[in-house]
Amino acid sequence: MEAQLKELIPFLRDKNPQVRQIALSNLLGQTPEGSPHRNIFYHGLGGAGLQKPKETDIIRDLKLLCRDQLAVAHDAFRALVNLSDSALLVPFLSEPAFLTFLVSYILNADSILADLASMLLSNLTASSSPCAALLALKVPILKISSSSSPLFPTLSRSGTCSAPVPYPSGEPQDILALPLLIDAFVEGVSIDPSGDRAPRKRKGELHFLASVFANISTSPAGRTFFVTSRPTDPLDPNSTNEYPLAKIVAFTEHQDTIRRGGVASTLKNCAFSSQVHRAILSPDTEAVAVPPSTLSAPGVDALPYILLPLAGPEELDLEDQEKLPSALQFLPSTKKRDPDPALRFTHVETLLLLCTTRWGRDYLRDHGVYEIIRGAHMEETVDKVSEHIERLKTADDFDVVRVGGQEDDDDEDNRIEEV
Repeated sequence: MEAQLKELIPFLRDKNPQVRQIALSNLLGQTPEGSPHRNIFYHGLGGAGLQKPKETDIIRDLKLLCRDQLAVAHDAFRALVNLSDSALLVPFLSEPAFLTFLVSYILNADSILADLASMLLSNLTASSSPCAALLALKVPILKISSSSSPLFPTLSRSGTCSAPVPYPSGEPQDILALPLLIDAFVEGVSIDPSGDRAPRKRKGELHFLASVFANISTSPAGRTFFVTSRPTDPLDPNSTNEYPLAKIVAFTEHQDTIRRGGVASTLKNCAFSSQVHRAILSPDTEAVAVPPSTLSAPGVDALPYILLPLAGPEELDLEDQEKLPSALQFLPSTKKRDPDPALRFTHVETLLLLCTTRWGRDYLRDHGVYEIIRGAHMEETVDKVSEHIERLKTADDFDVVRVGGQEDDDDEDNRIEEV
């Protein structure tokens, strides 16, 4: 069987698209983890001695087929998504040319397979080197003034993503990719954060970009990006400044688990840096700078989006209601907590991290955090989450909160890790 599968590999380069599709569809079944003949995709990758591993023909073919017509490109993306869990393939799938195509393809609003491309990018950024590459990556962009999409990533052209007609004039500008990906992520939803239904601007929902952001924020450089003041419009350096984290925090209440989970993890990872607590918690009516920078931007105002997934329909006294952020006051009787215990756990960990600074402890106390977590604790059924809520409750006086890696804490079970 393996010999027969190997005979299909040369047909991935056949001039006839139907032949390419048939060959790829037969190989696709061997790409998931645990497939009996998955090794055919890794054969020849291992280097010997000081010799670096070389890219094999089949991996090169799959990368090229991502640019093919719809049926072929779909299976090529699926194959690479399945195979990208292997550390052997990460260097070849994150090399500059393919990474630039992958990001450019996701950025193009007309890309039919942008969700699969986002899944692939999510898998790749589970490794540190692609995260570092993505943080520094710039992609060539042409501005479009007479289109629903204001930009055209020139390297996104493929069988499933054609160029605009007429082709925009001018010279492409190299623009930092990550701010553009954040804007694409926001545009991918069909319901905006306020709950109003709106026409989606893109063919892909791009939920998996949330996982990309979470992966990137596990590193100090990634956290710094999300809490560094930069122009709201990546194409206009003169636009007002904003923290990138502020653009995504509203999705902690989104219906898609991947989207809200990735955003929750990004927020938690950013909270590991005590210097950014004021920027994370301050309202957007207040300009805040993150030391050592003196460049300020409106606060992220993240507290409502941390507390909403933990809040239920409990009635509070008027005095307690007035402490809360406006988004949590007088919640309806139909309000439900996040059904995913892992995400509730993440939000409690974020609150614990924010308690590690005196300013953060005071802010949480003054804005009714205890009132919300008291109700959450009464209804919590998962022991691990309940134990962390108990730590937060006992810190209501906020004299000290110990977090692994920040203050003395010998109990490894209580440590909070980047995710």
